[in-house]
Amino acid sequence: MSVTDFSKGVEQMVDPMQVGKTHHLQTKLKKLPVCLQRKIVLSSAKKASKMGFVVEPYAFFLFYEVDNVAKLQNDLPDGFVPMLSKAFTGDEEKYYGIVSIFRVHTGAFWGARAEFYTIAKNIETNLMSWVILDYLSDTISYDEKYGLRSPNVKKAVVTTTCEGDFLAEMKSEKEKILVEASLKHPEMRKLDEKLWIDGNTSIAYSKELGGDDGDLFSLTFLPEEMKEAWDIPLKDVKVAEVKAFPEIFKGKLSKAVCFPFAQHMLSDSPGTNTHYGSKAALRAAAEKVNFSKLKSFGEK
Repeated sequence: MSVTDFSKGVEQMVDPMQVGKTHHLQTKLKKLPVCLQRKIVLSSAKKASKMGFVVEPYAFFLFYEVDNVAKLQNDLPDGFVPMLSKAFTGDEEKYYGIVSIFRVHTGAFWGARAEFYTIAKNIETNLMSWVILDYLSDTISYDEKYGLRSPNVKKAVVTTTCEGDFLAEMKSEKEKILVEASLKHPEMRKLDEKLWIDGNTSIAYSKELGGDDGDLFSLTFLPEEMKEAWDIPLKDVKVAEVKAFPEIFKGKLSKAVCFPFAQHMLSDSPGTNTHYGSKAALRAAAEKVNFSKLKSFGEK
C-alpha cells in the first residue's frame, strides 16, 4: 500500500458527524461512574479496534534534558525503566522530558492537544516507549483514571501565522504551555527510528493515568510517516514556557522538532494492545490494512 492510499484511508475513517455524536454522548456518559464509562468504551472498541488518527501539520515537540533520572521512575508504570533517547540520527542520547503540541482529528475526538512524556524501556518487549505523563486538551479524552474526560483547557491556541511563526497557548488549573517559534529557518533531518518508530508502537500512560500496567497501546502507520522532520534552531524558539512536572521540564531545552505535514495513523482503541516488535512487522501490518472493512469508532 502506498503512503497516498494509506493517508486517504485514514482520513476517510474520520467522520465529522460521528465525532460530533461522540462529543455529545460524552456529556451524558461523564455523569456515570468511571467503571461504567470504561465498560461502555471497551464495548465500542470491540466493534472498532482501530481508530483513524490524523495529526495535523506543524505538530511541535520540545525536548528537555532531565538531570534527576531517579525521579522519572516514580511516574512510570510497572515494567518500565527510564531510557536514553535522541530526536535525530547522529544526535547524542540523553534522558528527556518531551512536550508535544498539535491539532488532531480522529474517529472519536477533534481539537488541540498537548502531551507531556518521558521515554522509557518496556522491559517485557525491550521496546523504547513513549510514556504519557499528562495532557492538556480542549476536546474530550479517555484514560483509565478519568474515564471519558471533559476538556481541561477552555480555550487553546495551536496555530501558525502568515509570518511563519508557530504559536501555542494552553492552560489548565495546574499546567500551562506557552510557545512562540519561527519556522523560517528549519533543517529537514532524518529522525531516529528507535524513538519515532519503535516508540510509537509502544505507548503507555503514567502510573497516575494508566494504573500499574500503563494501559499500553500502539499506533499503526507506514514508517515513512516518521522518516524526517524539521530541526528548529533553538535561537528561533522565542518563548518556551512549560509549567508542569518541574523536576522534568525545568531542565535545559535541547531540541525543537516540527512536522510540516500531516501524519496519518491508526490508533489502538481503548483496551486494545497491538504488538509489532519491529519496523518490518509494523510495515507489513500497515500495508495489509483493509480500510473497506474497518469500522469507524462509535459506528454501529
